[in-house]
Amino acid sequence: MRAAPALRAIVLAAGRGERMRPLTDHTPKPLLPVLGRPLIEWHLLALARDGVREVVINTAWLEAQFPATLGDGSRFGLTLRYSTEGQDWGGALETAGGIATVLPWLTEGGREAFWVVSADIWAPDFHFDGGFARRFIDSRLQAHLWMVPNPEFHPNGDFAQGEPLPSLSGDAVVGRLSDDPSERQTYANLALMRADLFQGLPAGRRAPLGPLLRTAMAGQQISLQTYVGRWENVGTPAQWQALQTLQNSPHPTPPPPSEKTP
Repeated sequence: MRAAPALRAIVLAAGRGERMRPLTDHTPKPLLPVLGRPLIEWHLLALARDGVREVVINTAWLEAQFPATLGDGSRFGLTLRYSTEGQDWGGALETAGGIATVLPWLTEGGREAFWVVSADIWAPDFHFDGGFARRFIDSRLQAHLWMVPNPEFHPNGDFAQGEPLPSLSGDAVVGRLSDDPSERQTYANLALMRADLFQGLPAGRRAPLGPLLRTAMAGQQISLQTYVGRWENVGTPAQWQALQTLQNSPHPTPPPPSEKTP
């Protein structure tokens, strides 16, 4: 039997970064330096480390800076392509719209799922686990979301945990909606998704992700898992500055950009 093709990934980088101004007036937020390299490079290196080889980056604000900085991805061990929403569609398409626009490429060749990561988080220890991805595909769920404890800037969280899903992993659960903030965790902006989640959503149309997730979750089509590695949101100048002060820890980190992952 022919092996399934390796999954592709999308790194979401089209936001204007309004809360990061004036830092983002001349530099897109994903290209701001974090501990010695542009923030987005942490994701690219982690994807390459874990065997992902093809990545699309959606862009809008100052989109020309992305290929100028990252090139074709070869120095990371990746093939990069860019979905230029600002140029092609007249502005950022929000998360679901950006994904739907490149969905044919993400699922090309019979690929049944794809990785999704937002460029404005820092999670250097996250593993894009191919074995877990295969179990997710077998589950026929529409999305799997990694969650974190509610940070100070988002105290009410997003989604709650339901029944265990041992077929996925020991700590995976069915996601559920809840009106009680104490039951909810925050979506970490790390996910596996299937094309089914975006059914009927046309390319080039603005669309947020939240309503799609809530609809699918109401139908028990979303699984959740708590992420316990290092995770930081980079949404304000204060958050960005705090990240610069982090000291090295024993946690593994991706190789420097000059080292190509075999």
